[in-house]
Amino acid sequence: MKAIGFKTSLPISENESFIEFETPVPHPKGRDLLVKIKAISVNPVDFKIRQNSAKDTLLETPKVIGWDAVGTVEAVGEDVSLFKTGDEVYYAGDLTRSGSNAEYQLIDERIVGLKPKKLNDAEAAAMPLTALTAWESLYDRIRISEQKDKGKSILIIGGAGGVGSIAIQLAKKISGLKVIATASRPETKDWCKAMGADVVVDHKNLVEEVRAAGFKEVDFILDFVDLNSYWDDLVELIKPQGHIVSITGSATPIALNKLKNKSVTFSWELMYTRSMYQTDDIEQQHHILNEVAKLLDNGTLKTTLNQTLKGFTVENLKEAHRLLESGKTIGKVVIEY
Repeated sequence: MKAIGFKTSLPISENESFIEFETPVPHPKGRDLLVKIKAISVNPVDFKIRQNSAKDTLLETPKVIGWDAVGTVEAVGEDVSLFKTGDEVYYAGDLTRSGSNAEYQLIDERIVGLKPKKLNDAEAAAMPLTALTAWESLYDRIRISEQKDKGKSILIIGGAGGVGSIAIQLAKKISGLKVIATASRPETKDWCKAMGADVVVDHKNLVEEVRAAGFKEVDFILDFVDLNSYWDDLVELIKPQGHIVSITGSATPIALNKLKNKSVTFSWELMYTRSMYQTDDIEQQHHILNEVAKLLDNGTLKTTLNQTLKGFTVENLKEAHRLLESGKTIGKVVIEY
């Protein structure tokens, strides 16, 4: 089968930042599915791992990355019970295994969902990683429930990105929250409003903008951009006994002591935790993806696809990474095979 990977970490403009190569089609065992891939999407995690995982080294075998895919189940391991050959599926993958930038991939059935029936391959490929990240942030970390939280306020830092786009929809349409999203350009502000944001504010003057919009403090905050840059603003804006969730990591230590007087809860969210550590509830991702598929099929949620590149080629993968690295993409970029 054809795969695209890299042997060393290079800028995306370099000729060998991605290389095409042939490798045997793997065979599924245990709970693995063999999926013939039809479309993939690219996320910031892709370019970050490409830039950092093979620095100052030359790998013997090219590293294959990619963590969003749509495809058809071609074969199943002996312990598979959730899927059968021929099923159309979508998933976000596992950091510890070979990725989706290939014609075939092995994937644990417990982190796979049935593809939304009413979406085409590109529309579905845009969804898994961002939907899982947003869902886990809202419902596993904050544990928002409509019964106790409907009408409360949530600030989403980075509303026009892939995760922000679906988090806005979930917070508004599923949980009935008042959604404040950040965006700075006219096109990103329009996108956030189209996703369902009640208010869009400029992240460059965050505290002033949120308060000018009528919110002295907010109940919940989701950081999808840069925790270090916004930390003091988030501390000021969060309500006493509120909850902050971040997916962005931190280059330097975070001053959690600033949350003490307000008794604020802080949580990290990493979509890969369940697969990376084979947690007891790993199959929850299967259920989340199936629930998201139903919400997409019934029109409650809409795909966040914004750009489709046609053809599984080195050139298209480089272009997708170049777009993501610019920091200016809106919604999701998908490559259709």
